[in-house]
Formats: sequence, C-alpha cells, structure tokens
Amino acid sequence: MKALVTGGGGFLGGGVVDALLARGDDVTSLARGDYPALRERGVTTVRGDLTDPAACARALAGADVVFHVAAKAGYWGDDAAFRHSNVEGTRVLLDACRTAGVEKVVFTSTPSVVHSGGDIHGGDESLPYATHFDSAYPETKAEAERLVLAANGPDLATVALRPHLVWGPGDTQLVPRILARARAGRLRFVGDGSAVIDTTYVDDAVRAHLDAADHLAPGAPCAGRPYFITSGDPRPVHELVNGIVVAGGLEPVHGTVPLPVAVAAGAAVESVWRVLERVGVFGDVGDPPMTRFLARQLATAHWFDIGAARRDLGYVPRVPLEEGFARLAESLRTAA
Repeated sequence: MKALVTGGGGFLGGGVVDALLARGDDVTSLARGDYPALRERGVTTVRGDLTDPAACARALAGADVVFHVAAKAGYWGDDAAFRHSNVEGTRVLLDACRTAGVEKVVFTSTPSVVHSGGDIHGGDESLPYATHFDSAYPETKAEAERLVLAANGPDLATVALRPHLVWGPGDTQLVPRILARARAGRLRFVGDGSAVIDTTYVDDAVRAHLDAADHLAPGAPCAGRPYFITSGDPRPVHELVNGIVVAGGLEPVHGTVPLPVAVAAGAAVESVWRVLERVGVFGDVGDPPMTRFLARQLATAHWFDIGAARRDLGYVPRVPLEEGFARLAESLRTAA
C-alpha cells in the first residue's frame, strides 16, 4: 500500500508513519516543517501547506490511502488560523484526493466535536454535533469532519476517527503541560477531580488508524462514518492525571478549584490574553493558564462507547493504562 500521512512529523502522525513502515508500506509525509529523520527512515517528504493544491498534488502522487492527521490543535489561538488549517486545508486535500484518484481517506477527528460542556457517560456515535463551542479547535474540527464524511462515495471511501486524549512517550501536548504545571505547583483539579474520562494510549490510537484503513472500502460498514477511539478504560480524572504526574517522578496532586470559579477565571483570563496579544507589549504570551473550554473539559465526565469501532474496524485496545504509565515513566527517565 502507498500511503500519504499528513503531519507525519508530529506525535500521532509520526506513530502512524512508523507503523506503516514496520509492515512494509510505502509512505509519504506532507508537512509544513522539515523532518530529516523521516527521510532517513525511507519516507518521501513533501514540504508544504495543506491549502496549497500543488503541494497536495505532489504528495498524493500514486497514493492509495491518505491518513489526514495534521491539524492546528489546542484550546487557544486565532480563529482564522484554526479555520485555515483545519477546514480549508481539509477541503483542498479532499479535492486533491479526488483529482489524484485516491481510494480512501482516514481522518483524525476529536470527540470534542460532540462536547457542548456537559457530562457524557458512555456516549456513542449517535451523539449529535455540539451546537455551541468554547474554542475554535473543536468547532473547526467538526466542520472538517463533516466535509470528510460528506465526501464518501463510490470512488472515494472516507472514515473519521475520534481518538480521545492521546498520550504516551513523545507526546508534545498533554503530558508536557501536565508535568510543567505540576513542577511549578500550579496544577489543580477543577471540581473534586472525580469526573470520569477516558484516554487513548498512542499505540492504540495508531493501531486504530491502520485498522480503519484496512477495513475501509466503498460500501464498507465503516465508510462515511465517525468512530470514537479510546483505551476502553475510563477512570476519574485525578487518577489519570496523577498517573502522568507520578510517571514524571513527581508527587501526586490533590488541590482543587470549584468549577464556577474556574469558568469565571477562564473568562477573565481569555479577555486579558486577547488584550495582551493585540497590544503585543510582552511578545508571545503563549496559551492562557485557564479558559472556559479547558475548565469544562477538566470538570465534566466524558467517556465513550467504542463498541462500533470494535465491530466495524476490528479495533481492540492493546495497552492497559498501567502499562502505558510504566512506558511513559521509562521514556521520561531515559530522556532526563
């Protein structure tokens, strides 16, 4: 199989690249950055923006399947930048896939597309898209997911995966942020930390992408459908976060902040951050320490039923949480 992976230099995209190479597939990566390590492993690299039709055409030459992993992620940033990468980039890539005669597209989405701020207990794919979003990331990912699923047809089969909170060795988002706040003494649980959530160890998220590609074809049960992907083991948020904290060699965290206080603080911080970014006196101020979206994500239950992925994709989580924490601890010790 000849595969294109968008964002092949990233955390999840890099894992998909490695798994494809391990089974002997021919892999191309399309990314804005330069990743010499990919070329050293035999990956054809194309540098360019997803919204550039010429770059997409070069990357898609001869491709059978596309793993569209690249996205602008995060809970803060310019709305136009999210739309450019996540919506327009997806639109241009789909057009290029049709022109190139690509057979199938596996799209990396997010469960946040159905999260309106309340609890979700064992939610399945019958959940509707959220009607209100506190962040541009889930809003633009929802729009992109709709584009991908609408593109499904007899000549191009598409599927959307919604891996929940992907983490593990090499993570550049969740794990570093948790550990940085814990080291600084600024990590607190919103609410009492008992809200139940689930996560996805990176190896399982990667396996789900290959499972989806292998089962996807025009008219297949998974064609034109979204699927929640998790490790299938929901736990209280304090247990999951402290599993990462302890893996980083730190003491467990117990401090809490009431949800109304966190939401009010998030709204205030958002206003301050917008002023700071507009004025630019302090340069790049980075992400705010709290937003309304982040507060609600940390305080509400959100775990999902992966029965459909098991049935239609043959997906089976393979890495228990405790093993994942042990692997993370070993990688962090090695990197220290």
